Amino acid sequence: MGIKSFQGVRKVVKKEFDAPILVEDYMTKKLITFSPDQSILTVMEHLAKYHISGGPVLDNNGFLVGIISEADCMKQISESRYFNQPILDKSVERFMTKEVETIPHDMSIFDAAGIFDKHKRRRLPVMKNGILVGQISRKDIVIAALKLSGHNYK
Repeated sequence: MGIKSFQGVRKVVKKEFDAPILVEDYMTKKLITFSPDQSILTVMEHLAKYHISGGPVLDNNGFLVGIISEADCMKQISESRYFNQPILDKSVERFMTKEVETIPHDMSIFDAAGIFDKHKRRRLPVMKNGILVGQISRKDIVIAALKLSGHNYK
């Protein structure tokens, strides 16, 4: 006679890979930010010093009001040459992009990649409950994809 098992029917457990795939898992949280009344020259110095290509512009209350980038600084450089003047000490507010596209912190990196592809942005501010909590770049998405390669998701 065979041996009986008194354990009962065993539940089959299917393991699923639970990798971080959200924007908040890969975004930069310590940002260099600028203010609207800050000098464009100071911004250029910060971009060069910290090896960044742009950053968020926050008002006195810490709310996002724009983005300033190297491309925006090029406007100032171009204007100064056109008028045959040195780069003037003008404010960020004059050159920043005011219509800022943002993404939520809990968006998947795959959806964020689609936004980068569709809108040709280099960086996107990340928001949580209307507050800036970070920034994600195209490079961050590429790094996330490399870390996640070879895994299957739901």
